[in-house]
Amino acid sequence: MKLVYWLTASALLCLSAMAPAQVRVIKTMSEVATLDVAQFVGKSEGAPAVFRQTLVEDLRRSGWFNLVGGTRAEFALLGAAELSGANLEVLCEAYNVAERAKLLDKTYKAAEREARALAHQVADDIVLKLKGREGMAAKRILLIGNRTGKKEVYLCDADGHNLRQLTRDNTISLAPKWSPDGKEFVYTSFRSRFPDVYLVNLASGNRKCLADYPGLNIGAAFAPDGRAVALVLSKDGNPDLYVKDLRRGRLTRLTSTARAAEASPAWSPDGQQIAFVSDRSGTPQLYVMDRAGGDPRRLTSQGSQNVDPDWGANGYIAYCSYIGSYQIFVMNPATLEFKQVTREDANYEDPSWAPDGRHVVCTRTVGYRSQIFIIDTLSGSLIPLLAESERGDWMAPAWSQQ
Repeated sequence: MKLVYWLTASALLCLSAMAPAQVRVIKTMSEVATLDVAQFVGKSEGAPAVFRQTLVEDLRRSGWFNLVGGTRAEFALLGAAELSGANLEVLCEAYNVAERAKLLDKTYKAAEREARALAHQVADDIVLKLKGREGMAAKRILLIGNRTGKKEVYLCDADGHNLRQLTRDNTISLAPKWSPDGKEFVYTSFRSRFPDVYLVNLASGNRKCLADYPGLNIGAAFAPDGRAVALVLSKDGNPDLYVKDLRRGRLTRLTSTARAAEASPAWSPDGQQIAFVSDRSGTPQLYVMDRAGGDPRRLTSQGSQNVDPDWGANGYIAYCSYIGSYQIFVMNPATLEFKQVTREDANYEDPSWAPDGRHVVCTRTVGYRSQIFIIDTLSGSLIPLLAESERGDWMAPAWSQQ
C-alpha cells in the first residue's frame, strides 16, 4: 500500500517539531484534548475521501477532542487511506505529542463500500487509545418512525446514516430495546390488535412472541446477561413489574401495588437491580428494587413526573422529568444527586445512554414535530441524528452497547 506523505520517520520528526521544550502536565481524561488531524491524508474523492470525512466527523462528535491542524496539539493522528483494488486500506497511528509516545499503530482493511463503517471502527479505537473511553461511533440506534403512516421500528448508524425499516406490522410499535450482544431486540407491537411483546433476530428477521398475556404487555428490557427480560404486565390486575426467564419461560412477579401502575423497567449494569416508574405516591416517580424482589426505594421527588429511566454502564440513570416541560436529567442512584442536561427550549424524552457514558440519544419535540437528537451530557451540546429531509416523526431511540 502506497502511503503518500507518510512515513514513520517523518512522523517522528513532525512530533519533535510539535512538542514543547518543557514537560507538560497531562490533562485529565474528562477534559477536551487537542488532536491534530491534518497529517492524516486521503484522496479528495471516492472511498478514501468518504473514510476521512466520516472519521473526522466521528472524532468531533465524540466530544473528547478539539480538532486542529498545523498547531501544537496534545495528540497527533497520522496515516493514510487508499484503495487497493476493491478494498480500502487504512494505516493509522496516533501519538501523545508531549511524551512522544505511540498510542495506536494499526492497519485496517475493508471492502470499498464499507468506508463509513470502517471509519466508525477507527474512530472508536482512537477514542479508546487516547482517552481510555468506549466509543459510540460504531454502535447502532433503534428508533420508532411513522413516515409510512404507521409506527414501525427502524435502525440506523450512530451518525444517522444507513436508515432502514425493520418491521412492517402496519400498526403501532413501541419501545424497542437491544439485547446485550446487539443481535436481537424486543419491542411491543399491536400487530395482533393487542399490545404484545416480541423478540426479533436482526440477521434473519425471525420473530418470537415473548408475552401475549391478557391485558398490557409492554416495556420489555433485557437483563445485562441476556438471560431474562423485565417487563410490565397487567394480566393479574394493575400493571406490575415482572421478570421472565428466557430459557425456562418462568415468570416472576416483582410488584403487586394496589391501585398503582408500574412502567419502564431499566436494569442496573450488574443486573442486580431494576429501576422503574410507579405512581404509587400519586404521581409517576422513579424507584429501584432488587431483581429478586423486596421493598422498592424511591429515587426522585423533584418535578411532577419522573419517567423513562435508562441505567447506563457508567452507573448513572438518565431520565425524563416534567418541570413545566419534559427535560432530561442524569442521576447518581447511590447519592441521589442529579443534574439537568437539556435546555428548556423543547420537550426532551426517551433518553438512552451511548456506550461511551457521555452521550444520550433522545426524542426532542417542538410543536407537533418529534425528532431524534444526541445530547452531550458534559457540554450540553445537541446533535440531530437524522437529516431534516427525513419525513415523519421519530421517537423512542435505543443505543446498542455492542
